[in-house]
Amino acid sequence: MSATSAAAFLPAATATFVRSTVGRKVIMAVTGFILFGFVLGHLAGNLLLYKGPEAIRDYALFLRSFLHGAGLWTARFGLLVSAILHVWSATSLTLQSRAARPVPYRKLEARDSTYASRTMRWSGVILLVFIVYHLMHFTFGTVHPDFRELQPYHNVVAGFRSVPVSLFYIVAMVLLGLHLDHGVWSMLRTLGLGHPRYARYARLAATGLAILIVVGNVSFPIAVLFGWVR
Repeated sequence: MSATSAAAFLPAATATFVRSTVGRKVIMAVTGFILFGFVLGHLAGNLLLYKGPEAIRDYALFLRSFLHGAGLWTARFGLLVSAILHVWSATSLTLQSRAARPVPYRKLEARDSTYASRTMRWSGVILLVFIVYHLMHFTFGTVHPDFRELQPYHNVVAGFRSVPVSLFYIVAMVLLGLHLDHGVWSMLRTLGLGHPRYARYARLAATGLAILIVVGNVSFPIAVLFGWVR
């Protein structure tokens, strides 16, 4: 859906904002912030795996019972809306950029870009596929070899015993790190931290957080494969 067609369903002031390049960049930044917060929270909860079966099971039960069960579904709905808006804004900005220059550069010289920024589009698509698989694997259990309801410790260990599955998770987490490295940096600039006074610290923060998330998430399949968690 283009920015113009999406804005047709909105009030005039909001529609003008959505049609603008700045507006869509703000939407992408804010939804990116929400999704990034989820990734951090998700990692923090999963680290309870190292405390044993009871700790991570209690965490799963807390999520199920929070606000009498409404909290989890509210969070899922918010994340779904954020993901849709994030993908839509990124796609519409990309299409607009391509339309502005229908004839491609004869030779691309990546002077100010990084590998992470140049792979944002296709890494985003791969991550979307990964998220669907991840939900089917550990949330719904439809592709899990031995899924047990409300036994996350068992599900993680049984799921990551498969080398191909673990390798897929590791590759996906590396791509997530690249995506976050550029995405968090872009988000901070959009939200006003692109000033030279703060740029260096924002750049370091983005890279540091991306590395932290990759290392934390990659540790789970590695711990299972090497028998540290069993």
